[in-house]
Amino acid sequence: MGSARTALFNWLYARHTGGELILRVEDTNADLFRPELIDNIYESLEWLGITWDGEPVQQSTRTELYLDAIATCLAGGHAYRCGCSRADLVERVGEQRANDGYDGHCRERSVVDGPGVAVRFHPPEDATTGFDDLIRGRVEFANDDIEDFVIRRGDGSPTFIVANAVDDADLGITHVVRGEDLLNPTPRILMVREAIGAGPPPIFAHLPLIVNEQRKKLSKRRDDVSLASYRDQGILSEAMVNYLALLGWGPPDNVEIRPISEIIDLFELTDINPAPATFDQKKLGAMNGEYIRELSIDAFIERAMPVIVGEPWADRVSRAQLETIAEMVQPRLRSLNDLPSQVDFLFLAAAPVDEKSWEKVMVGSEDAHEILGEAVEAFAGCVWHRDALHAALLAIGEGRGKKLGKVQAPVRVAVTGRTVGPPLFESLELLGREETLARLATARAKVTG
Repeated sequence: MGSARTALFNWLYARHTGGELILRVEDTNADLFRPELIDNIYESLEWLGITWDGEPVQQSTRTELYLDAIATCLAGGHAYRCGCSRADLVERVGEQRANDGYDGHCRERSVVDGPGVAVRFHPPEDATTGFDDLIRGRVEFANDDIEDFVIRRGDGSPTFIVANAVDDADLGITHVVRGEDLLNPTPRILMVREAIGAGPPPIFAHLPLIVNEQRKKLSKRRDDVSLASYRDQGILSEAMVNYLALLGWGPPDNVEIRPISEIIDLFELTDINPAPATFDQKKLGAMNGEYIRELSIDAFIERAMPVIVGEPWADRVSRAQLETIAEMVQPRLRSLNDLPSQVDFLFLAAAPVDEKSWEKVMVGSEDAHEILGEAVEAFAGCVWHRDALHAALLAIGEGRGKKLGKVQAPVRVAVTGRTVGPPLFESLELLGREETLARLATARAKVTG
């Protein structure tokens, strides 16, 4: 979710300013690289409608550029070779001090290059490294607080730090927009840039963290943070994009739900709030419901079909039925995945059984069986139209001194299986007289035993 928000903000700013968005795949660490992760990036961006300019830049294909930069750092005295392992460091300084960072043991030694030998960058001493952040203002780091960091691993591969320093310069990057969890590596990148003579750095904007409703940073172990998960839950891509845009940014007119073209026009990095942004699933659901309601009938059916296809009754559904159903259920959905439970009663051989609904309405009522019996009699002879069905049930309620809702409840549970769902009388009209009467009779027999 955080990566999706970051990609979106980069895209919004690039499109707002008429710039270009570069998709860079940072895969220099072979131990962490998996092809399926790259496929997931492409699929997620495509679903969100985020397009990039030119071909994707895959860092694993640019290793020679990074190694040349590392050689420049070595030649300039900014870096040195290091043959120390973690065990060596612990043996020298102890476990506690080893956790504080590398002790510079190899800084003045002439370590011969070879397998297992890394290259470390030595920050200039008694100095600070800082930059102006569009979101956080001036940010400065004391170099003496930064350990001699690795720019080439012991296996010979360049690290994230040097790869980013080189690519930002080589690709002409003007703005780097990323999460605040990457704030600490920034001074290291700036030091490497200066050491290789890369010129003025890009403008940085470090986005606020995304937290859950308990104000804890979103975690894969605890929270649902997968974009694919929300897509599979029936969240529309345009609703997700609109919601992600509000995680840290807000339009100046406070109108939150709006077309993406308007968001692009209004988006400014300087309007982003540095405070953590709360991911509110209820708000996302409510926004998704708004987007579902705005779909045309054709668009709604197109989005709904993949959800319906997986149901055992899918082969009984026609497009004409979906057009009629859409009018009933579209205004009530917060997710496309809510659709099957709203309409399955129309296509099943019998009403679905929801034990909680049955217990609440049928078992907990003294006269449910009588209401069902009167409904059978009234519906058997009336015109089969929603208005006539409404009038018939209203008359039953008046005869019993009950409000319509009280007499509707057992009829709804008998026919649809649940206490909530689409409008009752439109549902009865669609279901048909014969099936409605049969379900009412079946429910009445079950109530009376």
